[in-house]
Formats: sequence, C-alpha cells, structure tokens
Amino acid sequence: MPSDAKSPLTKSPLTQYTLAELRRRRSVKWAEFPPDVLPMRIAEMDTPLAGPIADALIRAVADGDTGYATPGRLRELFAAFAGRRYGGHHHAKAMRLAPDVMSGIVEVLRVTTEPGDSVVVNTPGYPPYFTQFDRIGLRVVSSPLLPGPEGYRLDLDHLEHIFAAGAKAFLFCNPHNPTGTVFTPEELVAVAELAERHDVHVVADEILAPLVHPGRRRHVPFPSLDRPAAARSIGLVSASKAWNLAGLKAALIVPGPDAEAAVAAIDDELAEAAGLFGVLASEAAFADGEPWLDELLSALDANRRLLADEVAHRLPGVRHRPPDAGFTAWLDFRGLELPEDPAAQLLRTAKVGVSSGLRFSPRRRPGEAAPGETAPGDGFVRLNFATRPDLVVEAVERIAAALCPIDHADRQRRSNRPRT
Repeated sequence: MPSDAKSPLTKSPLTQYTLAELRRRRSVKWAEFPPDVLPMRIAEMDTPLAGPIADALIRAVADGDTGYATPGRLRELFAAFAGRRYGGHHHAKAMRLAPDVMSGIVEVLRVTTEPGDSVVVNTPGYPPYFTQFDRIGLRVVSSPLLPGPEGYRLDLDHLEHIFAAGAKAFLFCNPHNPTGTVFTPEELVAVAELAERHDVHVVADEILAPLVHPGRRRHVPFPSLDRPAAARSIGLVSASKAWNLAGLKAALIVPGPDAEAAVAAIDDELAEAAGLFGVLASEAAFADGEPWLDELLSALDANRRLLADEVAHRLPGVRHRPPDAGFTAWLDFRGLELPEDPAAQLLRTAKVGVSSGLRFSPRRRPGEAAPGETAPGDGFVRLNFATRPDLVVEAVERIAAALCPIDHADRQRRSNRPRT
C-alpha cells in the first residue's frame, strides 16, 4: 500500500510512494535500469491506482473472475465520459474492443489500406509507428511538425503535397506524442478538408486526450468534426495512459458514422487479445475515475511547471516548452553541441534514463540520409515527469552536474550563499 504518512503532500497521486517503494515495482520503467539510475524513459506514472479501479480489480480477484474479456459496458461508459470531457458524440455500439491503441491502429490500417500504400506520420512521432507499419507492408511518409513560439504546428502545405502525391492514410496523433501539442480546431478542420480533397483516410490516435493540462485548449475528437473526412475517420482511445493501466490491455476503436462498416470488418481475434482486467479497470476509470484524474492533472501541471523552471535555471542551453497534454517533456539539447546522442550521454554521465529523440523518427538505412541531414529528433530527448517532484528536481540536478559541472557548481555556491 502507498505510504501516505511518509509524504507531506498526500493529496497528490504523484507523492504517494517513496523512492524505495517505487524501486520494488517490476514494470519496465523501474526494472530496465540499474538502481543507481533515475528512470524517466518509459511512459508510466508513479501513482497508486485510482480507488474505483483498485476496488473493481479486487472484486474480480475475490470472485476468481480472470477469464476472457468481453466489452462489457466499456463502450457506453467511454461515450458518456467523452461527452462530459470533450463534448464528443460517439455511437457506442459501433466501437470495437482492442488490446491496446497500437494494435488497434495496425488493424484499422489493414482494412483501410493495401500493401504498398503510403501512410503519413508527423515527425517526431511515437516510435512503434515506424516499425509496425513496415511489418504490414505500408510505407511511412514523414511530415515534420513546424516549431514555433507557441509550440509545434502542422505543416499544412507539406501535408497537402504528400496527400496529393498519393498517400492513402494519415495517422494523426492528437494530443501529440512526444511534443505534447494539442492541435487547434482550425488545424483539425484543415486536415479534414485536405483529406476529403485527396481521398485520404484519417486514423486518429487520441490516447492522451484525457491528459490535457489545466488552462490549455480543449481536446476535440477528430471523428466528431462536422466534415465528411471526419465522418469516415477512425479514432483510437484508451484509459491506459491517463489512469496508468498499460499492462492491463484494453482500448477502443471508435469509428466516425461513415466508417462503421470498415471497423466491423476487423477480425474478431483482435478483441480476444484484450484483457478482462483491462476492461474492468477502464470501465471504472471512465465511470468513476474523474475525481482522481482531476487530482492527477493538477499534480502533473505542477510538475511540468517545476520542470520548466528547473531547466531554465540549471540548464540554460536546453530549450523546452511545457507540453499542452501528457506527462513527457520534449527537451532540445542541440544548443549544447554534445559529442554523442544526449540520451546516451545522460545515462552514462548523469545516471538519468530518458528516451533518445532518434527513436521518434523513421529508422534510416545506410545511405538513405543526405550528407549533413538530421532526423527530426536528433539532439532531443523525451523525459517522463510523472513522478515525485523531488525526483524531477534531482534528475535536472544530475544532468546539470554532468553536462555543465563548472556552471552547476557556481550556481550551487550562489544559491547556498547567506543573504544579507
């Protein structure tokens, strides 16, 4: 059980466990690195389960209810949750159960494309996009996001160019991983108009939708837009990120009204790979987990602000814009001109485990890159800040001490100097 008495901030889901308790976990985040490394790579959160979810799973264990999954009430409960949070409207009976968002995306593309077709992905992008699609015979075409003072934006001119060149599908990740961008309603409408003009299927990865931070623009589900391309689009959703349920295996495929036949054509074996505990946990999350989610969002918002302050204070050569959604930061180390990939250097010298930005671009084969050409994630890292605030501070301190030891020591002396 979480050690509430050991933490002064017992209301925050991110302060319920000590570091020693977290290190007892056997999930990838805490198991992949040696104990001297602070793990901030895998997108897991250091939280307890929400009470309603824990209760649902305890009841299932007590009843020996550990068999194969059925959708149960998950579809209806998600539709009601989406209506409350986003104003989205979904036909619950048309949704299909999947074990996770990525496998759902793969099966959606199987029924909406043909081998050899091109699928457009914004870069940087979620790493499995660049491996899974190759396995089903699809060609990934990158459309780099445009950085700007207000965050990353879609390059609509480039999208139109590659749509017109014959792309068959656009995998639209919104909110975006790894940048945390929530795209504007105007951008969504523009995508829908381009997709309609060029007959491109839009597949919307919206797994991060429940994790939009307070004060940021509201998430708009793509299939809910009043546009023909949205009506035939297909969304993918899950409770797994927002309630930390990745290991329990349940997601939903959410078709627009004109895509229901395509989704109905997906093989029933996909739903059979979902987990019953995933369904039960997700039902509890969407039905009764919003108070916990709101507490989590408040804690994540505080951490993202804390991280931004720490980076600005201790790592002035690193560029960072706090994300609109999610719990990962996309940090730009290019200004430091490091001799190697930042993630590798941070692991070796600072003992901080982060994701290399290189993983968020298509893997290049020898000879494919032009001389001097860099991938969209080159020089970046993704850092998971869904942990104790003191560990966020420690991670930045370790990085500063390893990369800027002289400057770090001077800053430490000045911060410790008695005030007059």
